[in-house]
Parts: sequence; C-alpha cells; structure tokens
Amino acid sequence: MIVHMLLEMAADAAPDRVAITSCGRHITFGELLSQSRAVARWIKASPCETVCYVGLNDALFATMLFASSFAERSFTSINYRLADADLRRLVERAAPALVVASGDALPRLAGVTGATSIHFDDVPTQGEPLIDDLEYDAERVAVLLFTSGTTSEPKAAMLRHRHLSSYVVSTLDFLGADEGEATLISVPPYHIAGISAVLSSVFTGRRMVLLPSFSPEAWVELADKERITHAMVVPTMLGRILEVIETRGVSLPALKHLSYGGGRMPETTIARALSLLPQVDFVNAYGLTETSSTISVLTPDDHRAAMSSEDPSVRRRLGSVGIPSPAIELEVRDPDGAKLGRGVSGEIWVRGDQVSGEYRGRHALDCDGWYATNDCGWLDEGGYLFVEGRLDDVIVRGGENISPSEIEGVLRSHDAIDDVAVAGVADNEWGEQIIAFVVSKGDLPCAQALKALVRERLRSSRVPSEIIFMSELPYNETGKVLRRVLKANYVSR
Repeated sequence: MIVHMLLEMAADAAPDRVAITSCGRHITFGELLSQSRAVARWIKASPCETVCYVGLNDALFATMLFASSFAERSFTSINYRLADADLRRLVERAAPALVVASGDALPRLAGVTGATSIHFDDVPTQGEPLIDDLEYDAERVAVLLFTSGTTSEPKAAMLRHRHLSSYVVSTLDFLGADEGEATLISVPPYHIAGISAVLSSVFTGRRMVLLPSFSPEAWVELADKERITHAMVVPTMLGRILEVIETRGVSLPALKHLSYGGGRMPETTIARALSLLPQVDFVNAYGLTETSSTISVLTPDDHRAAMSSEDPSVRRRLGSVGIPSPAIELEVRDPDGAKLGRGVSGEIWVRGDQVSGEYRGRHALDCDGWYATNDCGWLDEGGYLFVEGRLDDVIVRGGENISPSEIEGVLRSHDAIDDVAVAGVADNEWGEQIIAFVVSKGDLPCAQALKALVRERLRSSRVPSEIIFMSELPYNETGKVLRRVLKANYVSR
C-alpha cells in the first residue's frame, strides 16, 4: 500500500468529515485530498528528489506529506530549531530538494546548494489536481527522517511506503474513530510521532487539532476549547501539563486517551497523572524512527493493574513499555548476538514488516531481517519490556556495565528531587566515574544523603562520585535528555 492511499480511502468514505483544525481553520478529508493532489502536480514539475518541510505544526504539513506521495517524491521534515549551519547541512543532504519553509526559516536557507525554497503561503494548494494511472511502487522511500543525533551526527533513516502502511494497517481500524473524536498534535513535525500521528488520524478518520508550538498552558487551553479526546506527549510535556491542570483546577472531561513515549517516564509522574485524570486511558508507546513508530505498548489495563497491585513484580510494570506488538518479533541479545533469557539485560533486537532499519548509504538489518536498536532492556516473566536507555549511555565502571536509569530511578524517589540524569565520564582508575546531575524542587538536598540513598537501594558500585545541582537539564524537542551536553559541560568545568 502507498501512503496517499490512506487519504484516498478516508476521503472516499467520509469526504465531509473534518480532518484538520489549525489556527481556527477547518479542512475536510475531501478538501485535504484535493489540496494534496493540486500540490502534487506542482511538485511533479520540479526536478527535486526530496520535498523538505521546515516549520511549525501547520495544516500544510499533512498536505505536503500526502502530495509528496502522489508525486512519487520522498518527504522529510527538518528541525527548524537547529542552528543555521546544521539546518543548511541537512537540507543539502536531502538535495536535490524542494523546500517549503515558514517565514522565520526561509531567510536562513538562502543559497543552499541543490535546494529551491518557497514560503508556506506560496504553495499552490488550489489548482488542477494530479490524476494519473501510475503504478506506484511500495518500495519507494516515502519518508526520509534525520534521527535526533543526541550522541552523533544525525543519520538519514529511510522509511518506505510498505513500512509506514504496514504499521498503520496492522495496528488500527479503518474509520474506527467516532466523528466527535479529536486528537491534539503537539509533537514536532520532524519526529516520527508527528508523521505517524497524521497517518493514523487519517486512516481512523479522527480530526487532527494542531498546536503550532508546545507550551503547557497552550496545550491545556486548546485541549479544553476543542474538546480533545486523544493526545500524544513526551514525558517532559506531561509533567508540565499536569502542573497547569492542577494549578488551574481543569479536569478536561472530554479527554479519554493519552499516549506517551519518546523517553523514560518517571513512575511518580504517571502515578500523578492517573490520579488527576482518572477518566483517561493512558498508553505508553515505545518505538523508533527506524521502526515506523510504535513496536511495544503498555495498555490502559496494564497501567491500572500495575497501579493497584501490591505485588512488586506487577507494580514495577508501570515503568515498562508493555508487551511487543503482535506484528513485531522482539528479542534481547548479548554482545555476541545470543538470545538472553527473561530478566537478563541486553540489546533489544526487532523484526517485522514495519521495521526499516535502513539509512542513506547503509543497511542496518542482518541477513535474517533483524534490526539492532542500540537500546538496552530486558523482558520480565510476563513478557513486559523494560527499556533502560541507549547502549551508548551505559557506564562501564571497573569492567561492570551500569545503566544510568536504575540510579536515576532511585534518586527520583527522593521527595526533594524534581529531575535527574546520570552519566559516565572518563576516569583513569575505574574507566568511568558516575556523575549525577540533579534538579531540586526547592531547597537543595544533602549530596551525601542522596549518595546514601543509592548505596542503600542498590550497592556501593552504583553510588555517584559527584552530585551536580542544576537549575534545569538539557533536553531535545522530543524529550530525550542530552547526556553528551551534560558530560561536555562537566569536563569543561
């Protein structure tokens, strides 16, 4: 199946249903299809190989995604918040490219080699549609996404039409949403969650309400005004949203489903969310760019069972990412590639029709189609997956592998701690030493007391050598803490 077929199906079945609400404007599925075909004709006349979108969440984002599919061009959305040199370099890597940019981004792209740039307002969304009898190839690259690059130069992940359509069709029911349902899209358009939100909403017939740029106040106000029923956030967003809800006494009665992912969710945050929003079904969705989004889900029933259980093995599942999707094969392996048993930590490997595992210039699948995620994790006896973080983040101290997440979990349990990140820095004696970067809720807690807490809950080899107190931690826009920035700042000190 081809990506734009999802829109054709929705427009054929429910042409007058509202597809997008953006800045007070409403666009139906029929109108979205007409606009996409009109823009496709314009793209087709361009010598570009890739269509680049550079800007905030806007109705044009969905139009360009489907128009690129009709025109048989790859689509990419690039982080507009990047420094000028980084932004220009990624556009050059996508060249020959047709770039659609917001007013703020357009001047920054002047003179980029191999790129033709145009303002949002100048895209011809009205006009003669592209209608032809082409036999579209599901092996074509539908979406090219640059990974977040938290530890290295961003890689260009290639998602073919068959990967994206497989994810949508295998996990969702066509036109399964009631006409009154609406999803609030606040994740950035250059993230796989933004791409999958558009495709999933179109296939299910759910109205998309776009928040151009996230702030917790704007999110709560728009959710209340538009009677949002569904939403997806990253952990850092949810914590800030809960503060606004609690401060303003807002209940968001229409909200019934909230998924989260993209980073580790503190157990205290999700427990607080379940308490403040008892009518909401919470879902933890784990996935990667290279897997076309979600591959494992902690369901609403899983949340409630874990929250109410006195069994520690069940309760701790609140910190898991649930059970892998039926369409996905998942294994945990050791460094030599051997499959590990339950309860043993190793690298997460996945295989399935939605798994790309492909980058420009490099295939990352093994000969049997398995993809090594570079994520560290383990499966419990019930098959629930626990993700401990990136293998790149593992601290090797005295020949022992130490996951930052286990130390962070202990420190977060302290009443005075608001946020924490743990990282390893080079050490001549031990290989690496453990440094904890801590944000307090108010008065600074005693560093020795925090070390004693880790020693008590874990063991002495896990105790941080140093506690660094900070006003805030550096995150990227998808909620991932930038450990490389923390380590670089520490070393420079």
